[in-house]
Amino acid sequence: MNVTTIKDPRRYFEAVGESRTAEAASPPVCLYLEVTNRCNLLCETCPRTFEDLEPPADMSWELFTSIIDQVPNVARVVMHGVGEPMLVKNLPRMIRYLKDRGIYTLFNTNGTLLTPRKQRELIETGLDELRVSLDAADARTFLAVRGKDMFNRIVRNISSFTALQKEMGVTNPLVSMWLTGLKETIGQLPAFVQLAAQIGVGEVHLQRLVFDDAGFGLARSESALFEHTQSEEDEAVRAAQAVAASLGVRLNASGATEPGLSLKATENEQPWSTCRRPWSLMYFTAHGRALPCCIAPFSARGYENYTLGDATQQSLREIWNSPAYRDFRTTLLTDAPPKPCQSCGMRWSL
Repeated sequence: MNVTTIKDPRRYFEAVGESRTAEAASPPVCLYLEVTNRCNLLCETCPRTFEDLEPPADMSWELFTSIIDQVPNVARVVMHGVGEPMLVKNLPRMIRYLKDRGIYTLFNTNGTLLTPRKQRELIETGLDELRVSLDAADARTFLAVRGKDMFNRIVRNISSFTALQKEMGVTNPLVSMWLTGLKETIGQLPAFVQLAAQIGVGEVHLQRLVFDDAGFGLARSESALFEHTQSEEDEAVRAAQAVAASLGVRLNASGATEPGLSLKATENEQPWSTCRRPWSLMYFTAHGRALPCCIAPFSARGYENYTLGDATQQSLREIWNSPAYRDFRTTLLTDAPPKPCQSCGMRWSL
């Protein structure tokens, strides 16, 4: 399999093979780079709204290129973490650096900074995917979930962006809209799909909610849908699927899962047991701290408890099969996995 052509997230795990031992046999095929941990919104589902995870920073150009250059065969780079990537001045330069190396490149944005100048600039970088986290189908709900009254601005920005793509005759980046599945928002999913179609977006994702034991804002068990959907919530998903089919919009859940299926429990009592992330990807914060995956910052408090290395002090080769990484992988395969993994699949919920 040529990993440089892989798009479907499930196939990244296939690319690393079935072997899961303490030492990873191959380098990571995917990198998550938190190009900034700064943000201009106050989302009720994000930990950075409620606590300082690390000091505010953008990833330096030197750190960014150093990480990329150490994994020459990386297939996919995701340029977001807990911040808003479009706040980063170097973002277009970073994207071009990745695309010059043939790397599939994407990031999530809140869409507030997608101005006409930046729209054309992003298209010209060769970016593969632009995922817009909108989380609501109207301004009132958006304010409740995302903390600032910017819904109409974002909708105008997305509509302008897709119109510019049509004018330029381009299809990249693939634009998608994302809604976090909460009890407070799931009823808006059919209208959300309709909105996407109206502004030229052909793909919608129902994003999973991630929360930990303590909970914060709307990221708590009371808002979660996994195994707790009521009949009207199930009906909202079915209605959204019907709307999507009628309008030609692709509707999926996060993780390349069908929305209805992602709400249901499986017979697996150890939801972490099939995870392949520690064998397939690396996540780096804006400061270069290596974390086990993109879920970790949302699923456990205290980065120091699950930091696996520091890219400003160590090479990626040293980090990837360091004692910390080997211990993490070994523990993940037991009945008592590391803290960020213990509730993954139960508290990583639609």
